[in-house]
Amino acid sequence: MVFEHFALNVKEIDKVVHWYCKHLNLKVVSKQKEAPFMTFLADSKGRVFLELYSREDAKSKDFRDEHPLTFHLAFESGDAEKDKIRLVANDATFVEEIYKDDGSHLVMLRDPWGMPLQLCQRTTKF
Repeated sequence: MVFEHFALNVKEIDKVVHWYCKHLNLKVVSKQKEAPFMTFLADSKGRVFLELYSREDAKSKDFRDEHPLTFHLAFESGDAEKDKIRLVANDATFVEEIYKDDGSHLVMLRDPWGMPLQLCQRTTKF
């Protein structure tokens, strides 16, 4: 099996999609124009990994109520400090950061809707 995507029901889908595309360099690869507005996003390497949609008949999570280690979207960063500053200046909120013994720098943020978002500047790639 090959992982295809992770899906989330969100409010304000157009704003969420716009923010992720603008600030995390994601690209919309497919978008449904009517409810539930299923939108598939790809990373800068072209890999589709995230589906966002907005269904009123299904409960959407208030991500602020979830501990960021319950789940989070993690992105590779070449400069986690610089990206942290840039994203916080664009309505993300800082949660915590960890400097690992191997020199890796992990930054936990929340996007403007409270969804946990991690920046991973690793010294070794997986």
